[in-house]
Amino acid sequence: MIDLALLPLYLTTVVALLLIPGPDMLLIASSSLSYGRKVGVYASFGNATSGLILTLLATMGVSALVAMNPMALELLRILGGAYLLKMGWDCMRSSASEAPEIAQQNNLAKLLYRRAVMSNLLNPKALLFFVLFLPQFVSTQLSASSGEQMLALGLLLNMMGLAFNLLLVVLVGSLGKSLLNNAKFRTYQNKFMGVIFFALAFWLLASQFQSVT
Repeated sequence: MIDLALLPLYLTTVVALLLIPGPDMLLIASSSLSYGRKVGVYASFGNATSGLILTLLATMGVSALVAMNPMALELLRILGGAYLLKMGWDCMRSSASEAPEIAQQNNLAKLLYRRAVMSNLLNPKALLFFVLFLPQFVSTQLSASSGEQMLALGLLLNMMGLAFNLLLVVLVGSLGKSLLNNAKFRTYQNKFMGVIFFALAFWLLASQFQSVT
């Protein structure tokens, strides 16, 4: 369901996009660095889950309808920024004694999974990306419908993104392994993640300010 003539260009474009630093990369890398590989893996799967949801919405045309409504996009942006600010505040107000032990990684991993899903779903740029990017590679030379082609393209994009993020987790997790055994770092690891969430919130909200001006 993918035009083989367009596939090389599509794969090249996806690889180029994956290499551009963005909020997803920042969240996954910082999660791996602060809490270890397992948490980073869950955050990666959270990102892939949201990508799959956005792919399905784009295939059904729902995301296109939302993207054409400026008020819906603004609401998404505000909700996304508020959600990230809340996560940052929760991390910043955590005491040093609440730094997660290794035994707590299961609960923490599930938490970061949910946060990764929500932060991407509430990001209007992610929605617009699927609406604007996937249709460019829909071919009229195939018997498959545009929806079927977009689904195939989206699934391929998500699989490549997940593989890239898991590789990032392995690399960053290796660098952060010694930090997890450092008592001083563990005192501030929640604060570090709080700063990351605040940065993501300002990243999202600042793009709104730029679009207005």
